[in-house]
Amino acid sequence: MQRLRKISRAVILSAPLLVTGGVLPDPFGSFVSTAEAAVAGSIVVRGNTRIEAETVASYMTIKRGQQYSAADIDESLKALFATGLFEDVRITQQGGTVVVTVVENPVISRVSFEGNKRLSAETLKGVVRTTERSMLSRSRVQSDVQNILEAYRRSGRYRASVDPKTIDRGNGRVDLVFEINEGEKTGVERISFVGNTNFSDRRLRDVIRTRESGLLSWLRSSDTYDPDRLAADQELLRQYYYQHGYADFRIISASADLDREQNVFFVTFTVDEGEKYEIGNVEVQSSLSSIDPESLKSYVRTESGDTYNSKRVEQSLEDLTLQVSKEGYAFAEVRPRALRNYETKTIDLVYNIEEGPRAYVERINIRGNDRTREYVIRREFDLAEGDAFNRVLMDKAERRLKNLGFFKEVRITTERGSSPDRVVINVDVEEQATGEVSFGIGYSTTDGVIGDISISEKNFLGRGQYVKLGVGGGESTQSYEFAFQEPFFLGRRIALDLEAYRRVSDSNDYRSYDEEITGGGFGFTLPLREDELSLKLFYNIYETKIKDPKNLATNLATCSQNANLSPAVCDSLGTYLTSLAGYALVYNTLDNNLNPSNGLYGKFQQEFAGIGGDTQFMRSTVEGRAYREIFPDAGIVGNVTLRAGHIQGFGSKRLRISDQFMMGGELVRGFESQGIGPRDAKTGDALGGRFYVAGTVEATFPFPVIPEEFGLSGAVFADAGSLWDADDKLIKAVGTNGVNSNSFKVRASVGAGIRWQSPFGPLRMDFAVPVVKEDGDKTQVFRLGGGTRF
Repeated sequence: MQRLRKISRAVILSAPLLVTGGVLPDPFGSFVSTAEAAVAGSIVVRGNTRIEAETVASYMTIKRGQQYSAADIDESLKALFATGLFEDVRITQQGGTVVVTVVENPVISRVSFEGNKRLSAETLKGVVRTTERSMLSRSRVQSDVQNILEAYRRSGRYRASVDPKTIDRGNGRVDLVFEINEGEKTGVERISFVGNTNFSDRRLRDVIRTRESGLLSWLRSSDTYDPDRLAADQELLRQYYYQHGYADFRIISASADLDREQNVFFVTFTVDEGEKYEIGNVEVQSSLSSIDPESLKSYVRTESGDTYNSKRVEQSLEDLTLQVSKEGYAFAEVRPRALRNYETKTIDLVYNIEEGPRAYVERINIRGNDRTREYVIRREFDLAEGDAFNRVLMDKAERRLKNLGFFKEVRITTERGSSPDRVVINVDVEEQATGEVSFGIGYSTTDGVIGDISISEKNFLGRGQYVKLGVGGGESTQSYEFAFQEPFFLGRRIALDLEAYRRVSDSNDYRSYDEEITGGGFGFTLPLREDELSLKLFYNIYETKIKDPKNLATNLATCSQNANLSPAVCDSLGTYLTSLAGYALVYNTLDNNLNPSNGLYGKFQQEFAGIGGDTQFMRSTVEGRAYREIFPDAGIVGNVTLRAGHIQGFGSKRLRISDQFMMGGELVRGFESQGIGPRDAKTGDALGGRFYVAGTVEATFPFPVIPEEFGLSGAVFADAGSLWDADDKLIKAVGTNGVNSNSFKVRASVGAGIRWQSPFGPLRMDFAVPVVKEDGDKTQVFRLGGGTRF
């Protein structure tokens, strides 16, 4: 019968106590005093079955033919127990013979875990040192118990307990079983800040990664205490303050107090914000004779009068370092010097360029990348083996690697190489899952229930490539798409994008015809100024099919009569091919692309159709958005958005309805989709326009009485815009029906809304009232939209 035995924690600690009182009893009644010395004529080992006697004797400090005392016996006992090979050891004296009696530890046949649900057996095997076919060591088992408990603490379970037991399999073999009681999740009950006056607790809680526990805790793991995450949160707070002008900010303490009765943590950050600084004078100085400091000022991103921003200083260092290196100074160092003026609350910045120590990169070691190809990591460095070593460029590579999203942790360290002027760079990464199978669901007042499902991988085959395959649909729409991106095309920092798609839209409340678009394209994105400015060149080709939903329009002459469609719609029925090339210039300094609170976004795009195909036009669009915290302590964020566009047909090809701009509630709330602009006066069909302009002023704010975990916030806004000047040939096709609102006339609305950062994705509800409108416009007071990603 199998025997289940609990492993004692005190066995090893009691072993050395076999020698007590300074004397060692022997079976013949004689004693060896600690002050006396006996001679070990021989050493006899008993009880050993797997370990050779010579091996046992080699671990002892007592040697054959040498004198020994009780202290030597005690040291030998300790040495034998320290090997981890023995369960029990006794040393006795029989005349001139030293007798060592041992009980060998059993061999472990199997290591298993019971009761674990939150952490897999594979994960737990990675944290224990005891392995199969090794000898059972009580000290190692107890160390494994602590490692398992630490793993559960990091997953937020501080009430977990581990009971190690053995099952005797006979012949000196046992199974080791760790019986685990995972306990309940230990959440973070409250996150508090002490000393903050310029930013509210709510705003600072958005900065850090740790979250408070609540009703939605089952959907996330960031509401548990993790000491590594707490350390990362401190760095996030520092960077947030440094990037908002508080150069003297410091964290006095960051504590996490465990309430064992409630099984919750209370996290408290005590901070000293200091004063807010603006940038004063900005200078570039150089000790290198052939470097003109004035010529380098264009590479500095900090300007006098701006709020001090540590990120801008760091970017300036990188740009200056790269430029000086290109001018032949591979070992040059750029060091910023900040001179505070406490009276004016300004910081003068001086970028000093000087010759640095001559050190070369001897080797770059990449470690921990089991899946990601090594070249994917190396290409993020502006350094290679043999290049001049530069710490600024090394720090830049670390930031790039972290931004990839491939790794849970990235750590870059240096060590001395084979000579004083050689540096070895060690890159340690911990990979994380990069694939996603997701589905989305949402609702729109224009398209009803919509949903999609997609499979994406942002590190395809470990090559750093992005691949996505998705399908979607709703009550009146279906979509299919494939996307691929190679971020380093031809070994350069140029992104290659490939796409193919098909979109089917049936007639609905605001569109009286069916539309099918099938196409694809490619593009190249070039960073003009890393992290801020980029240029995209692209080509797109697609087929558009516009159909009468009732199939009654046999020809243009009978179309309007039979199908009740505008003659302009009838004129656009059919299938045609569009082949276009274009470019887009994008400027982006937003602090968060999904939920920005500060920064600018600008985009200018032009498309030129007519490279073959059935359509010829030039389409230009521009968009600008600005975000700023109006009252940072209250979490109120304001934004101003401006959009405009123009399309101009040329050659013998006419513009069809689907080529022109449409405007509605997407840009000016309070109106239906395609509810604004030129319209067939008889049928009400939207014709689109060649010009549009739209603007929004909006302020979002948190609800003070609703817990933050619900992710609810409010918004007030004012929208205005206009769409006008439909293509002349479409106007001519309308004929006697007449056209409404073909000239520039502003529409405007005001309203309020609710924003919900729900676990199912961002949702928004807007209530808008048109205050300026025209005859023929179609209004819509309530608009609901949103979606999700799982």
